[in-house]
Amino acid sequence: MTDTILLALEGDRATITLNRPERHNALDGGDLALFERHLETVMATPGLRCLVLSGGTARSFCSGISITDIAAGGVREGPLERLAERLERVPLPVVAALNGGVFGGAVELVLAADFRIGVEGMRVFVPPARLGLHYAPSGLRRMVERLGLNVTKRLILSVEEFAGPALVEAGLVDRLVPRDGLEPAVAALVDRLCSLAPLAVQGMKQSLNEIVRGSLDPAIAAERIARCWASADHQEGLKAFAAKRPPQFTGR
Repeated sequence: MTDTILLALEGDRATITLNRPERHNALDGGDLALFERHLETVMATPGLRCLVLSGGTARSFCSGISITDIAAGGVREGPLERLAERLERVPLPVVAALNGGVFGGAVELVLAADFRIGVEGMRVFVPPARLGLHYAPSGLRRMVERLGLNVTKRLILSVEEFAGPALVEAGLVDRLVPRDGLEPAVAALVDRLCSLAPLAVQGMKQSLNEIVRGSLDPAIAAERIARCWASADHQEGLKAFAAKRPPQFTGR
């Protein structure tokens, strides 16, 4: 049986690919658990500098939670919210390569990523109000943090569909590219992220997320800053700047 969520580790980057194209990458309880196990593997693998989320060959990036599971009451608040929280806590920069539409709970996972590159023609909408459901508060909070209150209300309360330039204007994606330009655009961003100092990138990602959530501990942030000042990567950055050459960071 083919896994519905795939993990590939290549050098300094990891890729998690949704692999259920015949169902527009709909997620059920087993998929959520497998996704979370892959995140645990990523966290336990030394030397990684970036994580990419991919929709593979499907026409949509992800159609959210399986309607069958929703109808059966099989996936309520819990598994999806836990996965989104876990994804957001991954210290590596996370890039979502959106090869198509993002619907329902998949929006929550996408908003947990740090960067989102989409394809022209994709759509985004969140339909719980059409199904008589109240979206989980943790997901609502993340939407408000990332998109603002007014856009969240348009997305959740009126089930407005976002497409084209409105996706960028709302903050749902950073930019849109032609379908055949998605892979090179993602590769260029990942290459840039992987070329930067890992301690600085990962430390600042954590601090930024804590700032927007109001949970930043100044003492912990000070430790991150001190660690970067004392790092070999800081010295390498200074030497590379002086020598006018690209730095070679090691994460130490």
